[in-house]
Amino acid sequence: MEERRDIITMKGQPLTLLGTEIKVGETAPDFEVLANDLSEVKLSSYRGKVCIISSVPSLDTSVCDTMTRRFNQEAVNFSDDIVVLTISMDLPFAQKRWCGAADVKNVQTLSDHRDALFGTAFGVLIKELRLLARAVFVVDKEGIVRYVQIVSELTNEPDYEAVLKVVKDITG
Repeated sequence: MEERRDIITMKGQPLTLLGTEIKVGETAPDFEVLANDLSEVKLSSYRGKVCIISSVPSLDTSVCDTMTRRFNQEAVNFSDDIVVLTISMDLPFAQKRWCGAADVKNVQTLSDHRDALFGTAFGVLIKELRLLARAVFVVDKEGIVRYVQIVSELTNEPDYEAVLKVVKDITG
């Protein structure tokens, strides 16, 4: 499996990403993760919709909490052909509990805990922690990656405005 170093840090300490680097213009690789009800969900099931994929280490941390709440707020203004998927290694039960406590209803939380298929397919699985790096991907209706943002310091938030601009640009 491909290993990439010097891309992200946590509190200044370098970490290793596992998996294939995703680039703008490529077809997004399909993957299978678990929904909060333990049903299997594939990225390909969202074909025909613009997908904002928000990758976070754990919803139970302050930055991941803030990030997911922010996308939940932004999603209120989205049309039905735009979905926000937040993927973490948290168990589906923990994600469901967190969504209920945070009143998050406009973001679908998905778990990669079982096989890390998303993490390795999108190159954001952290070798040292078996968590996902903080990243945002935008995949268009045809399944083409239109935006990639891997946050270089795990404790920082992404550039939300850059993500929203890309979504606006591709949805008109």
